[in-house]
Amino acid sequence: MTSLSIRGTHFVWGERPYVMGIVNVTPDSFSDGGRFFHVDDAVAHAERLIEEGADILDVGGESSRPFSAPVSTEEELRRTVPVIQAIRERSGIPISVDTTKAEVAQACLDAGADMINDISALRMDSRMADVVREHGVPCVLMHMKGVPKDMQVNPFYADVEAEVRHFLEERIAFARNAGIPSEKIIIDPGIGFGKRFQDNLVLLNRIDRLRALGYPVLVGPSRKAFLAAVTGIARPDARDTATIGAVAVAALRGADMVRVHSVQDIRMVLRVMTAIIKETME
Repeated sequence: MTSLSIRGTHFVWGERPYVMGIVNVTPDSFSDGGRFFHVDDAVAHAERLIEEGADILDVGGESSRPFSAPVSTEEELRRTVPVIQAIRERSGIPISVDTTKAEVAQACLDAGADMINDISALRMDSRMADVVREHGVPCVLMHMKGVPKDMQVNPFYADVEAEVRHFLEERIAFARNAGIPSEKIIIDPGIGFGKRFQDNLVLLNRIDRLRALGYPVLVGPSRKAFLAAVTGIARPDARDTATIGAVAVAALRGADMVRVHSVQDIRMVLRVMTAIIKETME
């Protein structure tokens, strides 16, 4: 397992779980209801996440919540590029852009982004792999069954771990054949993306088996619906404490990065966990 340097930040996989703070620039986000849709609000939120200890930010301009419809390239560019430019003017923090569109990825990288987080694992736009390779940036390859509009319509797995692992192996091979170096690849099991309630629990508890593929693992359980099934909490923005439980298990199972809406408490929990584990191992 390698390390990765992004804009002066050195991510040493296996040293500790890193925290990716979410900046949704959408009017229909499942988690925050469009609170950060305007540029000034999104940038202010990004600055709060940085103050809370985020290691990297993930900026997205298209909702990928269940049953959501895609937006045009022009609209996604309008939402994301000004926010990334403004964050970059204020901070040297690494920035990931959450997109499936090569044109958006290209423009966001030009605006100051450093990484591509593609929920389609380079499947939805045939040019995306070229953009990643040509810019020499890291990319996240995520498992998703279907697309956001239909992914939660009766998803089924005979063996969710095996199917997700096989999919990720295939997408890793695709990325490598497209000229993307192995050290630039991060994998994500896609918690909540075309998964039944129990599938998410199984995957979170078996992160170590996915990590055995030899690539760092990003996990994004934050505020998702499976937590409501466990806790009975209907409002997504009230699930931050439940998110901590999911993140803690994922971290214990070897997750290298966690994608969350609320950074401060997660960072504190992970810091304590890392200290205990390192002391025990020493």
